[in-house]
Amino acid sequence: MRNKGLIIALTLIVSVLCIYFLTFTFVSRGVQQKAVVYGTRNGKLDERLRQHYLDSVWRAPVFGSYTYRDVRQSELGLGLDLKGGMHVTLEVSPVEIVRAMSGNSKDPAFNTALTRAQESQKTNPSTPFTALFAQAYRSTSPDGKLARIFANTTNKSRGIDINSSNDKVIGAIDKEVEEAIDRSFNILRTRVDKFGVNQPNIQRVKGTGRIQIELPGVDNPDRVRKLLQGQAKLEFWEVWRQDEFGPFLAQLDQALTAKEASEKTTTTGATATTATDTTKATTAAAAGDSTSLASQLAKKKSVTDTANKATAAAAKQGSPLARLFTMPGTLGANVRDTARVNALMASQEARAVLPPNLTFLWDVKPKAIDGQEYLELYAIRKSREGVAPMGGEVVSDARQDYDQGGRPEVSMQMNPTGGRKWQKLTGANIGRQVAIVLDDNVYSAPVVQSEIAGGNSSISGNFSIEEAQDLANVLKAGKLPAPTRIVEEAVVGPSLGQEAINQGLYSSLAGLVIIMIFMALYYGKAGLVADVALLFNMFLILGVLAQFGTALTLPGIAGMVLTIGMSVDANVLIFERIREELNHGLSVHDAINKGYARAFTAIFDSNVTTMLIAVILGFFGTGPVQSFAITLGIGVLTSFLSAVYVSRLIIEWLTKGKETTSISFSTPLSRGLFQNLNFDIVGKRKIAYIFSAVVIVLGFVLMAVQGGPNLGVDFRGGRSYVVDFNKAEVASDVREALADDFKGAGTEVKTFGADNRLRITTGYLAEDESVAGDKQVEQALLTGLKQYGADNPQIRSTSKVGATIADDIKKTSVLSLGLTLLGIFVYVLFRFEKWQYSMAAVIALFHDALLVIAAFPIARLFGLNYEMDQVFVAAVLTVIGLSMNDTVVIYDRIREYLRENPNLTFAQVVNPALNSTFSRTMITFTTVFLVVLVLYIFGGETLRSFSFSMIIGIIFGTYSSLFIATPIILDTYGRKEARERGTTASTTISDAEAPKLSTAVK
Repeated sequence: MRNKGLIIALTLIVSVLCIYFLTFTFVSRGVQQKAVVYGTRNGKLDERLRQHYLDSVWRAPVFGSYTYRDVRQSELGLGLDLKGGMHVTLEVSPVEIVRAMSGNSKDPAFNTALTRAQESQKTNPSTPFTALFAQAYRSTSPDGKLARIFANTTNKSRGIDINSSNDKVIGAIDKEVEEAIDRSFNILRTRVDKFGVNQPNIQRVKGTGRIQIELPGVDNPDRVRKLLQGQAKLEFWEVWRQDEFGPFLAQLDQALTAKEASEKTTTTGATATTATDTTKATTAAAAGDSTSLASQLAKKKSVTDTANKATAAAAKQGSPLARLFTMPGTLGANVRDTARVNALMASQEARAVLPPNLTFLWDVKPKAIDGQEYLELYAIRKSREGVAPMGGEVVSDARQDYDQGGRPEVSMQMNPTGGRKWQKLTGANIGRQVAIVLDDNVYSAPVVQSEIAGGNSSISGNFSIEEAQDLANVLKAGKLPAPTRIVEEAVVGPSLGQEAINQGLYSSLAGLVIIMIFMALYYGKAGLVADVALLFNMFLILGVLAQFGTALTLPGIAGMVLTIGMSVDANVLIFERIREELNHGLSVHDAINKGYARAFTAIFDSNVTTMLIAVILGFFGTGPVQSFAITLGIGVLTSFLSAVYVSRLIIEWLTKGKETTSISFSTPLSRGLFQNLNFDIVGKRKIAYIFSAVVIVLGFVLMAVQGGPNLGVDFRGGRSYVVDFNKAEVASDVREALADDFKGAGTEVKTFGADNRLRITTGYLAEDESVAGDKQVEQALLTGLKQYGADNPQIRSTSKVGATIADDIKKTSVLSLGLTLLGIFVYVLFRFEKWQYSMAAVIALFHDALLVIAAFPIARLFGLNYEMDQVFVAAVLTVIGLSMNDTVVIYDRIREYLRENPNLTFAQVVNPALNSTFSRTMITFTTVFLVVLVLYIFGGETLRSFSFSMIIGIIFGTYSSLFIATPIILDTYGRKEARERGTTASTTISDAEAPKLSTAVK
């Protein structure tokens, strides 16, 4: 084998890295177990205590110098379906949207109506805000005209003019509010997608401005809050110089000093301060009393440096602003004093002294000085209209980068309009500061050295890499049209339940053991080598997933099932080739070399097509589709390394320097199996065409009769209930108990904050949004819980939810599937040089997907009521990958036969090619089928829909490779070739041609 040293070195490096990163996983699990122990009181887990422990060690070293945050970033996480995560309900403020539409109207009736509508919504959360506002405005101003408030140039495009009726204005407001909430939903969805978690759920609560989000495995609530609540209002402001704003602060200081003196005199009952006394105090402060803020700023040092003892005593007491602005060297305050500063700046005295175009904003991060934390305060120069010279709309791209000192920063690229504004703004402020402000916090305020052209800029602010990445993602996702606030948050449990997780884990391991036993029984010692390569492949997959910080989800496990099939399939291809060479009399060493060489092309092509699927799905997919794609892509690379190279290294080591070797590639059980087959497979193609058409049509007709596909709750939406129980309940058990009462509709059950509180979401009667429908679903819930045996369950809250992020999955799945089929068409055309090969492959894959979908309504006819949920998408993709893998192997053998027998036609080699690869097809089918069959039988009810899809897909995927894909080529290219040669499209070979074809096997 060539490049053996390089392969050994690469294998060792990858293995060491996998061990290193998997160590983080073990450490993280240990910390989480300690958190569980800490949070357990009297045998019950208090989720708040558990989270408190994790928060306390978030920045503390737990593995050498690595903090728990570092460990979490490098561990192999579990997805929402396997572990649970954080649930957050956000409320988008429609008040700000209505205010903006009114042009911030000061109309008393309008503002009173807004206030009343806000109060009403607290007791009527499911009533749209616009309806409450309309009701409040009618009661406040019965004869009032909303058009008088909302008729402006901005609203003209919304159909509002001075003659518009109140109903028309309310309709336009309602439409704008709904669109703003939808925009917020899309922006938050983009932020969630970029947050770095797998299988997130995000859904709208119908009829409200609320959005529910679930993030798997999140242990840092603060980061989630900042990410979700940040409005991303990016602004660029001019900054006042100290000598410009200093006099105003001095005047404010004087006014506050005089006020304190007056209040002190009044409080102590002393003689009222005369005007002369007040004037003296004010004059003394203005003259530069060492206790004044102006004096401190001018001297740039602490007043305690004054030598005079009397002055030092006065400094200790300090003037009002000096007592607050205690940050050494610049204008700022101790973090604990920021609320007092904010209250002071909003006071009547401040408004009377400070000019309207001067406002103060805090730095985003505190600075540590002498063991204390201080926040700097920036003096921002506002325009008369209060609008920043530049806003975030000019940013076309943002990314985390590093400055010249290697510190994390955020680089921004502006659009052409923004570039021109930025050049003008920097040109007018050379030698002055320009503040970069996000959500009213100053991230940086660099001094402009020269005019900046080109529209490139950066934000620096003593960031960690994580903070810079989050900021870049927020800027790229866009500005929320209205502020959001978190109205509910809780830690949710896994959707599968621990019992279901264990069932799936143990059944998957059992399936893997069965495969290993089968390979050993079928191939002898060579099968044991394949088992070692398979285990090594699983180790590599988990290690690489950990390196990328990817969460393992159920769709990810589907990708691993496909990877197992590919890994076994590669070894089966190699071993079958070696057996063929041994049957033709070659020595073991020569047979091994030739077997690996001949199998390489088929393995390479099948892996490339599968990687193509993974890349397209990973780029365009979201949620479970992306999780599947990531795992599959990693699996393609690791299985190629382990099956093609690692297994060969082991076999060559076992046979090195030996004339005879005990290694075998068959056993008495398999020695004569699948030998000398001569099935007329393509001769049955018309029967196969008719059978497939009948099954597909029957399935879709039944689906229509049954009222459409049985979609899971994540596709349909529905109603959500938070229910308290008297004792802890198993989520998966409750879900099964409710199946009959909810008529088989998609239902999802999770623990919600405590083990005796469940969040139950069901798609039952999702299309019926009436009050009667609400009562019917609630009654079905209570009936089901009563039959389950729950003791006095209490429904704490109810909400209607829209479809989850799976709405995107429906769209992106169709897009990614189309692009996948297009990519496969192009690659197969490139490799096999005939468009008929590409067309047949695409038709066969589409055929497989349709058959899996059709199988669900047919199964429903026999009482097997499985739902199509997010995981169903991953199952269909797995089927496509397995089927494509099989089809490419058959194509490769046909190409080989045609190259080595140029006198033969496609029609003459198609059956021999199918027969010669039949053993490989059946062995690969058997191994993967065994895994999903065990998962179906023992994996529990929750995983049954997934494993049922896989079983149907594996059966029909194998069937389509034999009876659909290749026969279609015969019916297109084969007939054309026959016409060109003047022969018939016969699939038989003459006695003279048979010996020639037999050489193709060698």
